Amino acid sequence: MKFEQYSRETTITEKNQKDYEKDLVRSIILTRNNLEVANRNYEYAEGELIDYYLYKIKAEKAKYNYLLRKAKQNGIILDFIKDLEIEDTKVV
Repeated sequence: MKFEQYSRETTITEKNQKDYEKDLVRSIILTRNNLEVANRNYEYAEGELIDYYLYKIKAEKAKYNYLLRKAKQNGIILDFIKDLEIEDTKVV
């Protein structure tokens, strides 16, 4: 059996602390928006989709709580996060 050699096309660069914090805040906002969408969709779900949206809500809540803990560990103050919107982040 012959295996292909994996070659990295781009180099991985370390993010500085500011970029890491921006990405973390973007992830928190995107996850919060996904959670809101899942909650809205659950309200109108029928049949098997009810179970799907319950799972989606539970998964998004777990991710959201994890990201909030990471932000707190990094000293990011999130009191204002409810008012933030990111223009380049689209909810699918």
